[in-house]
Amino acid sequence: MPPATRVPGPSVTPAGVRQNRRVPVHQITDPDDERIADYRALTDVELRTRWEPPHGLFIAEGELVLRRALRAGYPARSYLVDAKRVDQLADLDTGDTPVYAASPEVLQQATGFHVHRGVLASFHRRPLPTAAEVLAAASRVVILEDVNNHTNLGAIFRGAAALGVDAVLLSPTCADPLYRRSVRVSMGEVFAIPYAKLEPWPGGLAQVRAAGFTVLALTPAADALPIQRLDPAQRARAALLFGAEGAGLTAAAQSASDVRVAIPMRRGVDSLNVAAAAAVAFWELGRDDPPYGDG
Repeated sequence: MPPATRVPGPSVTPAGVRQNRRVPVHQITDPDDERIADYRALTDVELRTRWEPPHGLFIAEGELVLRRALRAGYPARSYLVDAKRVDQLADLDTGDTPVYAASPEVLQQATGFHVHRGVLASFHRRPLPTAAEVLAAASRVVILEDVNNHTNLGAIFRGAAALGVDAVLLSPTCADPLYRRSVRVSMGEVFAIPYAKLEPWPGGLAQVRAAGFTVLALTPAADALPIQRLDPAQRARAALLFGAEGAGLTAAAQSASDVRVAIPMRRGVDSLNVAAAAAVAFWELGRDDPPYGDG
């Protein structure tokens, strides 16, 4: 096993004084090295689904996403970086968390794709809150039924963070928000927005209503209420309900909602991509909110 090399980086003493230190870096030359098993075959969705949640981990791709995961309090399990980019982590207090470095060729062979951002990290998951806990701290939520496209899921989280939605509730068949593609598309906002599973489905929607929310089911149906015509009471504590791309909401979910709502379309377009529709609905519900601060 090759010895660890070191790169300089600052650390913080208990008194908060930054000191120079050296971060140990373990060189990886074999893509099958068991030390980087967490990163193997990252493009194989089925394999990653079987590996990540049962092992209580997820993969962050890119320096920005990695840093947001750390700020959100997720404990790092390991780092894997392009050997030429090790200095990007020089300011992190990695502690006992191993930092692995490899050539772009070894990274590609191990992960199954060209790691053009050059930085990956494996993180420990945290226990999910309950739906009741999430609802108690929120004034506006989005509920997703069967949204199993990771790109759409990540984009919905990013829109929720940007446009005033406090939490996300997921039906049992939704995709994993911490899957690498969802995390990347959300730009790490999956770490900023609380989320929980809502079970049973769709019976759990009664719990949302009992918490004081109005469940607004988004549908392109011609007889649905245009979203801009919602009255103040319906807007006050809104739970926006969206279905999967193409299929939309099930009849059971629509029946369990309070109001069926539509985003009016023009030029014969019947619907929007679910992430785009969510962003429009988030903006419409939040357009009268007080101006946002920097946070």
